[in-house]
Amino acid sequence: MPREEPAGKENHEPRAARLKAKPGYRPEVQGLRALAVLMVVTYHVWLGRVSGGVDIFLLISAFLLTLSFVRKVEKGTPLRLVNHWLHLFKRLIPAAVVVILGVLAGTWLVLPQSRWPDVLNEAWASLLYGQNWLLANTAVDYYAQDHSGASPLQHFWSLSIQGQVFILWPLVFAGSALVWRLVQRRRAVSYRTVLMVAFGGIFIASLVFSIDQTATNQAYAYFDTRTRLWEFALGSLLALVLPYVKPGKVLRVVLGWAGLAAMISCGLLLTVDRSFPGFVALWPTLAAAAIIVAGQSGSRFGVDRILSSKPLVALGDNSYALYLWHWPVLVLALAGSGISAPNLFQGLVIVACSVVLAVLTTRFVEKPLREWHWPQLRAWRTAVVIVACGALLAGPVALWQTKLTADEAAAAAQPRELTPGAAALAPENAGKPTPEATVIPAPAAMKNEWADIDGLCTGDNVPSDPLLNGCLQNSKPAKVTKRVVVLGDSHAQQYMAALGPIARDHGWEVVTLLKGNCRFGAESPERDADCNAFNKASAAYVMEHKPDAVFTVASLTHKEAPFETEVPAYLEGIKPFTDAGIDVVGVRDNPRFTINMPECVQKYGTDAPECNPPLGESLAAKSPLDAYRGKVKGLYLMDMSDFICAGGICPAVVGNVYVYKDDNHLTKTYVQSMIPMFEKRLLAATGWK
Repeated sequence: MPREEPAGKENHEPRAARLKAKPGYRPEVQGLRALAVLMVVTYHVWLGRVSGGVDIFLLISAFLLTLSFVRKVEKGTPLRLVNHWLHLFKRLIPAAVVVILGVLAGTWLVLPQSRWPDVLNEAWASLLYGQNWLLANTAVDYYAQDHSGASPLQHFWSLSIQGQVFILWPLVFAGSALVWRLVQRRRAVSYRTVLMVAFGGIFIASLVFSIDQTATNQAYAYFDTRTRLWEFALGSLLALVLPYVKPGKVLRVVLGWAGLAAMISCGLLLTVDRSFPGFVALWPTLAAAAIIVAGQSGSRFGVDRILSSKPLVALGDNSYALYLWHWPVLVLALAGSGISAPNLFQGLVIVACSVVLAVLTTRFVEKPLREWHWPQLRAWRTAVVIVACGALLAGPVALWQTKLTADEAAAAAQPRELTPGAAALAPENAGKPTPEATVIPAPAAMKNEWADIDGLCTGDNVPSDPLLNGCLQNSKPAKVTKRVVVLGDSHAQQYMAALGPIARDHGWEVVTLLKGNCRFGAESPERDADCNAFNKASAAYVMEHKPDAVFTVASLTHKEAPFETEVPAYLEGIKPFTDAGIDVVGVRDNPRFTINMPECVQKYGTDAPECNPPLGESLAAKSPLDAYRGKVKGLYLMDMSDFICAGGICPAVVGNVYVYKDDNHLTKTYVQSMIPMFEKRLLAATGWK
């Protein structure tokens, strides 16, 4: 992770000698940094969990930054913020650019094309220190056990937060210095006191905000800079009070070992998943603070004897580059080998490769630029280095994105007869070969393959129950001939790509009440409490608004046997509707797979057996819908599976169109190709006009 060293006149002595000569140099802090990065690497590679090591990095970076700026102000040295920022980012950006370029090369060699656009977007975000906000807005699951599908640049979130704080904190130091000089005219107040008030306020406000946001929106809070500021503030407060905290030798030994034990055990003893960065993050940060307070114990039994050892200090010198490299090496290795988690030997190889790359990056990139002798106009030349590094990355990224955009446009512009999609399975086309063409949608467009719903519910359609705040609807027709409510999860939403256009043609108003992974049915122990509550609220909405019809998915597919079953308590859930004279449409579910289907095609080809699993491993031999027939009057059943699976297989591509956007969701493009058949069967099943 980034090291903070004071900016100013360049010193050209060997770095080791220079640091040892510093009266304030603390080798145990460098060893603590090394131990923290080892925790991060170990937990990522073998345990797939959050260790608390990143939180320790954040505290250490603020601790060292504060020591540096307080020394400057108390000595009367000008802060020269612009020079400080240039000096800092001159050290950080080159190594980051080298790693990102390496990731781009690995992405081109290893990752499927559908993942390229996201990696390129994250390359920009990582370069500009905005990766954390990008991940927050896309709700990335940082706790996912399977890292093979993760972004190789995902770990830049913490570096982005640090970069933002490295810009913000000097402004706090400068502002506090100004306040201090103004206050000094009236009363004797130390600069440290002013800073303690400032950072104390930041600590309290950020921690309270972090606890609240972690409890209500943890996936976003994890990457939110505001929920992490208290960790930096704690490091700054530690630096400010440390001169006044002087524990005895015995207490230093106890503090050091207690802090080390708490630090290492954090991820093992605490259930940190879904709890960070709230109050639980006090555990690793206070543990690190205890080690820093212990400092040089003066005892041969002190933990500082270990942390100050040459191997750990040397690893601390390479900690920034090791953090940069370990995650992309892990992700690309898993993606290339097709495994979801490494064993002991595989993990050791990944760690060894990461260490080698880290040492090379530190030795030949970070260190030369840090120690380069700059002649006059140093600030200007430093800025040139930063801009040049940015341009070195920006050029390839921009060219690559331009190429992907052109490929996407060319694929979309193909004549429709070359990409018939589901129409290729229609009886009139049975046995006819599909012409050669580029499969659509282009990989770069796959992220746009969710079915469109026009917007939030308006007017009388707005639910009164806050559980249904996500209510969406298509634009209301000028003359409404039928009102339809869609209930269920994302598998109901995907059919909006067909139901939506059909509704517009027939003058139907369509409202959707959808919750991820929550198939509609009556209350059942097979659903979690949130899903049962949502379904209950959805049913109440239907009974209150009395639409003409309700659309649902009436079977439930699985990745393993049994591959398809009835929806739990489905008939019990819809019977109140039909009893009230409301039609219910139940469509058969589509298959789920253990692999990402479009990525399979991009890796192995359209005709590969892996991408064309047997029908018997995708759907039940006898449709679960048959069990519903004749049991509830007003229930109309639809089966579109013959336009998804055919000839005994469930292919990833039909009629030059990707059937799936991932391992279980139909693409919008493919569902749109089903519209004529879908409309015909819907009207035939219901008798609607």
